[in-house]
Amino acid sequence: MIMSNVAISVENISKRYSIGDTSSGSLQDAFRSLVGRRGAQKTEEFWALKDISFEVKQGEAIGIIGKNGAGKSTLLKVLSRITEPTTGRIEIDGRVSSLLEVGTGFHPELTGRENVFLNGTILGMSRDEIKAKFDEIVDFSGVEKFLDTPVKRYSSGMKVRLAFAVAAHLEPEILIIDEVLAVGDAEFQKKCLGKMQDVAGEGRTVLFVSHNMAAVSHLCKGGIFLNNGSVKIAGDINHVIDHYLQESISAADISLNSRKDRKGTQMLRFSSIEILDIEQRKLSSVMSGQNFTLKLKTESHRASFNDIRSIKVSVGINDSKDNRVSYLSNEITDQVFMNPGKFDSIDIAIPKLSLQPGTYSLTLFCKVNNEISDWIQNAFYFKVEPGDFYSTGKLPPDNQGAFYLDHTFSLSENVVFE
Repeated sequence: MIMSNVAISVENISKRYSIGDTSSGSLQDAFRSLVGRRGAQKTEEFWALKDISFEVKQGEAIGIIGKNGAGKSTLLKVLSRITEPTTGRIEIDGRVSSLLEVGTGFHPELTGRENVFLNGTILGMSRDEIKAKFDEIVDFSGVEKFLDTPVKRYSSGMKVRLAFAVAAHLEPEILIIDEVLAVGDAEFQKKCLGKMQDVAGEGRTVLFVSHNMAAVSHLCKGGIFLNNGSVKIAGDINHVIDHYLQESISAADISLNSRKDRKGTQMLRFSSIEILDIEQRKLSSVMSGQNFTLKLKTESHRASFNDIRSIKVSVGINDSKDNRVSYLSNEITDQVFMNPGKFDSIDIAIPKLSLQPGTYSLTLFCKVNNEISDWIQNAFYFKVEPGDFYSTGKLPPDNQGAFYLDHTFSLSENVVFE
């Protein structure tokens, strides 16, 4: 029996999927017979979740983090009753509102107005209760002009704004939010985080999945780190984030092809990142004072290289709290690539790294022909180790700033003439 102060109790949850076709109907079997395929096809089992257990107390805000494919979205779907677990038990005390994908729970043929009432009804609210919140929902979403337009004609940004407004304002006891907020612009994301803080402050429970460690650490006090479908560690959010970042920097060559939270036309896109020393050897971390090259591997999609007339690239470097500490750009250095022809990487040489030791992330941005082509926030994490920056074997204390600066001291004598 779920305890009175526990909102969510999860015991030994596992979720199995079967990859591959099976013999499931006469029409399918007839088609297989026609093309010479008979009987059931070979299937492969995939466990998206494996023996997961945890509890979330009422009023807690919990961040769920992990790499793509770790099982985060599957876990939220199981908790939202969208899919059933293969094994295990879940007990939930309270009304759940979920936002897992753009337009979750919306009927595409119905208008925005109609979908607000539909979602409220699904949550078990009366028409009067929904009407009492209606103006607040519309004002927050910013889609008032399109309120009587079918949702199927909404952009992704409009859908997510209205979907979040509905999910957060119809007074659920438990609010479950996936990475879908990445679809919105920066201003709306800030509004969403503020609203989630309000929800948590009112004693309601929040489960939040995001790659934005600053947002997670700011909103949540507890965290769960998922890895390969299992709980790697759970507890204080800063402790959990530290473990996640250490795992994230364990590989020197990071593939970006699985990232679904990217933006842009994808005419040219980043495919992976490497850090190389001066002898072109891969590194998993760098030292303060070290010379290295950041190799951004690329691939061309939806166009040939002959269609690329100009490439503008920028890289934002953030610290572990997601504060921007530096910005690299080929516009600033007057090195915009014009009619570049065929290439497979963009290389950035960084002499004598001046960052203090710590964990940093890179946000990648690319414009092709003055149009956003690829944009990935927190694309790559890397660690800076202490190095002999000043060639003296000495370094300033860790809490004395974010950078090392080359400097020299000297004495001079001012001569005063009488």
